[in-house]
Amino acid sequence: MSVKLQQNAAKANEKSLISHQHVILILSDNNEPELPYFSLLQTKLKRSKKELDSLNTTPVTLDLPSGGIASFVCIQKKLSSYQRHTLLRKAITPLLEEQPNSVAVCVFGEENERAVNACAAYYVINVNAINLPNHKKETKLHQLNEISIYGHKAAHNYEHVSARVSGNALCRQLTVSPPNELTPTIYRKKIAALALQHGWQHQEFDIATLKKMGAGAFVAVAQGSEPQDAAIVHLSYQPKDVKKHVAIVGKGICFDTGGHNLKPAKYMLGMHEDMNGSAVALGILLAASQKQLPIKLDCWLAIAQNHISPSAYKQNDVVKALNGMTIEIIHTDAEGRMVLADTLTLASRQKPDAIIDFATLTGSMITALGDRMSGIIATNATLANQAVSAGEKAGERVVAFPYEEDYDSDLDSSIADIKQCTLEGGGDHLHAARFLGKFIENDIAWLHTDLSSASRKGGLGAIRNDTNGFGVGFGLELLNILLNE
Repeated sequence: MSVKLQQNAAKANEKSLISHQHVILILSDNNEPELPYFSLLQTKLKRSKKELDSLNTTPVTLDLPSGGIASFVCIQKKLSSYQRHTLLRKAITPLLEEQPNSVAVCVFGEENERAVNACAAYYVINVNAINLPNHKKETKLHQLNEISIYGHKAAHNYEHVSARVSGNALCRQLTVSPPNELTPTIYRKKIAALALQHGWQHQEFDIATLKKMGAGAFVAVAQGSEPQDAAIVHLSYQPKDVKKHVAIVGKGICFDTGGHNLKPAKYMLGMHEDMNGSAVALGILLAASQKQLPIKLDCWLAIAQNHISPSAYKQNDVVKALNGMTIEIIHTDAEGRMVLADTLTLASRQKPDAIIDFATLTGSMITALGDRMSGIIATNATLANQAVSAGEKAGERVVAFPYEEDYDSDLDSSIADIKQCTLEGGGDHLHAARFLGKFIENDIAWLHTDLSSASRKGGLGAIRNDTNGFGVGFGLELLNILLNE
């Protein structure tokens, strides 16, 4: 997609915009410059019995004399990134619903606010113009070809935004893929192709290898599926000037039946998206590569399925993980922490400066937070605070939960080193974190991200789709913070 930049927003007059059929005009703090189509806006507001300050919360669209459509919105300085993205999403939705070939963005106000709003609008427009897999017979793919921006011209800012868009697109395109089109075999082939395309180092630990290594936690989950095509995939991006080494880990359960503790239909529907954590990790890796961040990124993906079969693991089984700990199986639908356990051990053995994992892991996180933000748990307060700051900046809100040792007593087992989970419910997201922390070696700073509570029907923040790619922007911002600490 091409972007045309014009530093002076005043040049975005009605005459210059006549060739643009889809226009968004963004004010800051209700300033009233020589705004294109201002008289038409006043007329519509008067007819609707609204004042100009109503644009602070509700965008207004109007038909243009040229036959086009314009959307007006006011983005106040006090808004958070999440609020800014949400308001811009509402403003651009009527424009994108008409599947335009081009969109003009006009930003007004102080220079700093123009820069912030222009970049935010560029992101929101681009990320919502992504084509996601769709198998409807009549579906025709549409491509937005050009965005013209009046009011801010710094091209490098848009290049950084484009990297985030690419990462989000990859994440969402993988996540919405139906399960028969993203089995572990197919997924691994896609990842290998991505590695070749982007120059990432690529390594696979298949089931036979993992059995020899003693990765019994991962194998316990994978053994119930045919074919035996599960694997832990390791990708690595390493630029010339490395300032930091971070591992990102993603849960990649391509479909989750719940195993012997079979999910009811209501909760099994949509379980092809249980690989979303791995898609987020891949999206971060792609965006960081495109931005050429001076950071070594090891990306570890736990790719498997959780099926029911005579060979599937079952309650009260005892398995030995890669780090030598024995685990008593309590619930076969708690498979995510099992595949992550051995994957986190492998990641920690590389001794990175920090490990960040992403997983759609627990229903209790949804109970705790609803469906508008994600929960994080960190091994130290500094990392937790950095994560919250990253979420605020990215417009992907996260909430920090405690990582307290006394929760370990709930996971005491009479026959193994640790229970996989409990059957009492309650703070399962906290129990899951305490469980996973046992498998990280070398005392490495670790952040666990439970994505379960960040999937909202109708869209969230910048994204108007149900599948929103939450975590890619947050992860990128956290990498930037870690680079600069």
